[in-house]
Parts: sequence; C-alpha cells; structure tokens
Amino acid sequence: MPMAAIELRNVTKKFATSDGGTYTALQDLSLTVEDGQFCAVVGPTGCGKSTTLTLVSGLERPSRGEAVVHDEVVRGIGVGTGFVFQQDAVFPWRTVLDNVSAGPVYRGESRSEALRQSRDWLRRVGLSGFEDRYPHQLSGGMRKRLALAQTLILSPDILLMDEPFSALDVQTRQLMENELLALWAEDRKSVLFITHDLEEAIALSDRVVVLSAGPGTRPIGDFRIDLPRPRDVSEIRMTPAFLALHKEIWGAMKEEVLKAYQRQKAA
Repeated sequence: MPMAAIELRNVTKKFATSDGGTYTALQDLSLTVEDGQFCAVVGPTGCGKSTTLTLVSGLERPSRGEAVVHDEVVRGIGVGTGFVFQQDAVFPWRTVLDNVSAGPVYRGESRSEALRQSRDWLRRVGLSGFEDRYPHQLSGGMRKRLALAQTLILSPDILLMDEPFSALDVQTRQLMENELLALWAEDRKSVLFITHDLEEAIALSDRVVVLSAGPGTRPIGDFRIDLPRPRDVSEIRMTPAFLALHKEIWGAMKEEVLKAYQRQKAA
C-alpha cells in the first residue's frame, strides 16, 4: 500500500463567533493523501476547504482529532510543507530575485547560494529576465509563477495550494495549470489542492474529494481520476472520459452546492 503523506483523523474544527457561540467548520473529517498523489478538494463556498489546509500546515490546530504528516502529528508549522496561498504572499519592497531568495536565506543558506538557486528557479518557472522587477510590475500570471518559485525553492515534501489560480483569466489560468503539472511531474510531490472549479480539479488531479456544505462539513464523495498523463488541461477537458467524470462528480456535489447557496441567500 502507498505510504500516507497526509492524514486527517476524525478532525473537528470549531471557531468562536462574534455572538459568543461557536461555528463548526469541519465535523469528524477523515482524509488521506498518498505519497506522491495530486489530490483536489472541492465543495460549496464556506464548507471548510481552506481550513483543511491550515490544519495540515500547522497554522491552525484541530478542536478534536489529529492532522498527521508522514506519520507525525502536526503540532506547528513544519519545514517540509509548502503553502501557496490564494492571495500573493510576497514582500512588495523586494525584487523578484530577493523574494525568491528570502526563504533559503532564512533557512541558513549563504546569500550567494540562495541567489544561485533563485535564478535557477526563476528560469524553471519562466521568469528569467525579470529578476530586478518588483511584484507590482508583474502580471497576474507572473506573480503566480513567483509564488511557485518561492515555495518550490524550499523543496517541500508536501505542497498545499489554496485556489492559487482563481483570480486569473481563463487563458492565463490554463497556462499556469499546465506549468504546475510540468513542475509537479519532475518529482511528484504530494499535493493537496483546494478549488471551487470542478473542471480544474479533474484536469489536474489523480483524485477528487467532494465535501458537503457546512456547517459540520464531511466528505460525501471520493473519485479516482484515471486520465492519462502527461495532460494538457485544455485538451483533456474535451475528452469523453473527462466529461463522464465531470457528470458523475457534479451529480454528487450539486445538491450540496444548492444547499449552501440557499443558506447564504437566507442569511
């Protein structure tokens, strides 16, 4: 059996509310991601998808249950886990090169070695020639390439991605999805990828997990994506196998999406 890279074991996560009560974001959630697997998680807005990432990363602790990474209970932020956020986590006053080199320097690398590694990663993500630019001088797609370089230069064993391409236009988004798959194929890191876009989830992943509407979110579907690799995300969407998977998974999540929408509308 493949080794488990990530495990959520009967995890419940509650948050305090402004009226003195609590909101249960996740209820007895169990989820396992195998070593080297690309796993996407989809579900309605507000179902706790992003919360699963904060628990795995150590940014939050479960109210009950355990988050486990490579057989070790998560008790804080681990050096082997990389996090690509929905919003850019860059230093706006630093150049592209200095943004990417910051991580290795903080981990004890000499500045010269950190800069060497940074230039190599900027080449790999297609940002050679932009080393002296500042984040505000980059397009949306280029900023996402910067975010990938910032994270991957640290060689994380696990990559957590929280809707990283949601703000991009369709064409740039598909380019970034293909670039992500190409980088992932080099060493097959374990990926937990959060998205609202079911098509994106199917096109990228080995497996799609569907969560129910909150509060008290739980898994309601787990689907293997047996589409051939390597993939072009725009072309794979046109295949009969892709369309069949989309129909099957949407059938499992449609009612939960409508339920979440009605709750939001009533609120």
